[in-house]
Amino acid sequence: MVATEEKRAGQRLIGGPGILLVWLYGVMVVGAVSRSVYQIATEFDRAPLAYALSALAGVVYGFITYTLVRGGETARKAAQVCCAAELVGVLTVGTWTLVEPSAFTDATVWSDYGMGYLFIPVLLPLSALYWLRRARAA
Repeated sequence: MVATEEKRAGQRLIGGPGILLVWLYGVMVVGAVSRSVYQIATEFDRAPLAYALSALAGVVYGFITYTLVRGGETARKAAQVCCAAELVGVLTVGTWTLVEPSAFTDATVWSDYGMGYLFIPVLLPLSALYWLRRARAA
């Protein structure tokens, strides 16, 4: 009985718009991780803060993707916490890069609220938080 409920809850998270969130987070994982791995391996001394933040973004995106696919109430709550933390990170780094552009010698995934990624980094956690709240009510 419990396994069936967990399976249904998992399907709820990746059903409908949830599958689009999983796909977008998956794309962001690939983009952020591959970018940061290359930059850390080849030019880390140039902008260590920016490249470390991009790697952190990739890890956060990966965890959110995993929790959305996993499903269940515990995973939904974990995804909510991570999406909220992601949103705080995007808003903090985005504002920081606008207020003091010299603080970052190179862009991060979250620079200028994700402008280099078509603002997906700021729109994605907002959409995910809305979806996760709706999935709880369902």
